[in-house]
Amino acid sequence: MDVILEFADTYVFDKFWATVLPAQTNIAQHATATFSSMREGATLIPQKQWVWEQATHYFSFPPSEYAWQSAWPRDRTERQFIELFLIVWLFGVVLYFLCATLSYVFVFDKTTFQHPKYLKNQLRMEIKQAQTSMPGMALMTAACFVFEVKGYAKFYDRLDEAPFPLYNYLQFPFFILFTDFLIYWIHRGLHHPMVYKTLHKPHHKWIMPTPYASHAFHPLDGFAQSAPYHLFPFIFPLQKFAYIALFGFINIWTIFIHDGEYVANSPIINGAACHTMHHLYFNYNYGQFTTLWDRLGGSYRKPNEELFRRETKFAADEWNRQAKEMEKIQEQVEGEDDRQYSGQVRGECKKVQ
Repeated sequence: MDVILEFADTYVFDKFWATVLPAQTNIAQHATATFSSMREGATLIPQKQWVWEQATHYFSFPPSEYAWQSAWPRDRTERQFIELFLIVWLFGVVLYFLCATLSYVFVFDKTTFQHPKYLKNQLRMEIKQAQTSMPGMALMTAACFVFEVKGYAKFYDRLDEAPFPLYNYLQFPFFILFTDFLIYWIHRGLHHPMVYKTLHKPHHKWIMPTPYASHAFHPLDGFAQSAPYHLFPFIFPLQKFAYIALFGFINIWTIFIHDGEYVANSPIINGAACHTMHHLYFNYNYGQFTTLWDRLGGSYRKPNEELFRRETKFAADEWNRQAKEMEKIQEQVEGEDDRQYSGQVRGECKKVQ
């Protein structure tokens, strides 16, 4: 994140902080200036409080004169935290709306709206939940990023700085396997009765999710499931740009598994079909990327074959079968169902016959 922070400082934040919190001028530098020269507008240059170093060997964003004109230099912790919070929040909002909207327009099948377990005003509620939670998730994420840019993580820049040459390629599958393992257990833990209704139920409100449900979490739930991504570079080496690419990929993948397009009929990949099984039936398919840990943990449920054939995917018989089974499991997990489904009269909680 130091590369992104350097870019943002150079083109946005240096001038902002110089205006909002201007530096005190260094008296020693202009003590000899005459009164007349000061009246003529002599420029008073504040003392430099930090030394600029390129964030990456491959390119740089040289700072302007504003970089040294604030009382809060670039390496001040409070400034870095505020900037990273804003970057994460705004980047998350833009990526969410861009990718979720593209998925909604070009991938998501609107026939889902007719499913008996689709909620009334669900699309609006998903977006509202996501936008309510994103600032909280961004705050916690920014705190992790501050420790990273302070140099506590094991990031490396040049490819020849890798532990060994092949590591530049192996870090990607290693990152996926490591984070998938931890997310599996964190996600499964969030289904424990002691925390489920408080933290994880807001995301399980969506029985038949749309792409906009991808980030519709309780903020602590969303951050908890992202924690392994931040933990990895504190334990293992990770190339800076690989981290940025993986950060973007993770956000897109989260949308992908909520898009309702069941392309990956794979025993290995935890795609949208596997994740639909999780939303429908609660206690299955906790993994994020693969089915490996679900298989080893005894929580894997193979997606129904009907989901991969359009003539049966949206058939009334299949939907009613899903709804009946979902209702039984939902009652065991949550008790009374407080959702209001599309077409349901307010106050009713009618089961599928």
